[in-house]
Amino acid sequence: MILSFKQTEALDLLESDRPLALCFGGGAGSAKSFLGCYWILKMCLKYPGTRYLIGRARLSTLKTTTLLSLFEVCKLQGLSSDEHYRYNAQDNTIKFFNGSSIFLKDLFFYPNDPMFDSLGSLEISGAFLDEAQQLTETAFEIVRTRIRFKLDEYNLTPKILLTCNPGKNFLYKRFYLAKKEGKLNDGEDFIQALASDNPNISKHYIDNLKKAPKPIQQKLLYGIWESSDDNSLIDYDNILNIFENTHVTNESDIMYMTCDVARMGSDKAVIMVWRGFEVIDMFTYDISLITDLQSKILLLKNKYKIGNNNIIADEDGVGGGLVDILKIKGFVNNSKALNDENYQNLKTQCYYKLSEHINLNKIYISCELTEEERKSIIEELEQVKVSDDMSDGKLKIMSKNNVKNVIGRSPDYSDSLMMRMLFELKPKFTKLRVG
Repeated sequence: MILSFKQTEALDLLESDRPLALCFGGGAGSAKSFLGCYWILKMCLKYPGTRYLIGRARLSTLKTTTLLSLFEVCKLQGLSSDEHYRYNAQDNTIKFFNGSSIFLKDLFFYPNDPMFDSLGSLEISGAFLDEAQQLTETAFEIVRTRIRFKLDEYNLTPKILLTCNPGKNFLYKRFYLAKKEGKLNDGEDFIQALASDNPNISKHYIDNLKKAPKPIQQKLLYGIWESSDDNSLIDYDNILNIFENTHVTNESDIMYMTCDVARMGSDKAVIMVWRGFEVIDMFTYDISLITDLQSKILLLKNKYKIGNNNIIADEDGVGGGLVDILKIKGFVNNSKALNDENYQNLKTQCYYKLSEHINLNKIYISCELTEEERKSIIEELEQVKVSDDMSDGKLKIMSKNNVKNVIGRSPDYSDSLMMRMLFELKPKFTKLRVG
């Protein structure tokens, strides 16, 4: 198994005699997860009966990403399931033939568990926190306090490895900037590793990163922390400008309509009427019947003389009936990006397109809004962020579920804005599938 120079440097620090919190990373494809899994596995095998933790913001994501890397490392080391280790998916543990264990833990910050009491009385010998830019500093500190199991028996010192991509979070100031300025805390260190440092990286992976927008390249390919700006695709000042971009008025007389259909609970139905890239009318419904939306769309269609091919609605759930009845375009889940572009799906592609337009001050919302509507639009557009998951080389945005966790509701306004971009991509079909 070939390790990079940066991985070897990190392992030397992790196997030293001094207590250490090591932050490793700074770019996508630098084999961060591989390093963490290799170190944890090595420690489990070398020191029988020890316990190690692998943590990530979401346990579900850990199981579909980091855990698979661990199994790959096991295979490369000649270890096989049931013979050398046993994975229990129910209690999220891996137990080795020599009595050592790995605990897989969800470390997302839940408001009802601010001090991570969910960890219970867990005592561990070391920890690996993958994609640590998604964690809070509190999660890091709490896990660090649990590193005390069998340390004296084996003459070990507490070690915790954090892997990450660049982001404006506690890692930026505490590790990256502190290293750069020579102000690291005692027992803490930082190693920047990029895709170019990984001898096993596919050239296609790097090629895909090179095709990404410049801000994404700076962050994930070149590891430039200063430009990362919290993963946001849209500049905040430009978000505010969408209510002031009067120059957009009268640039086009082509009319469009977009509708995000409420599906459940606190979701809102949002209808927007567009003249070119100007939103000239908007209606919000907290609770709506499909018949009410149908009537409203027909009314607006006739009022503004909008053709069916220029009207689109979210076709998930109850929206499907609306699309079928009105014979308009439909947004349906899991559509591929158009024109073979490197996006996870069409929805992601449209959000990137929307971000581009807003950053160029090409979107204008001129219709009268309530203060709540204005605030909601701003909050939702702030959450249009790049996902750090580049495992398949595709560009992704933060999932709707994660957005809901941040703002406490579905991004109904931004979804309606996003759907306008479909017409700029010029699809050939009436019904489309988006993720």
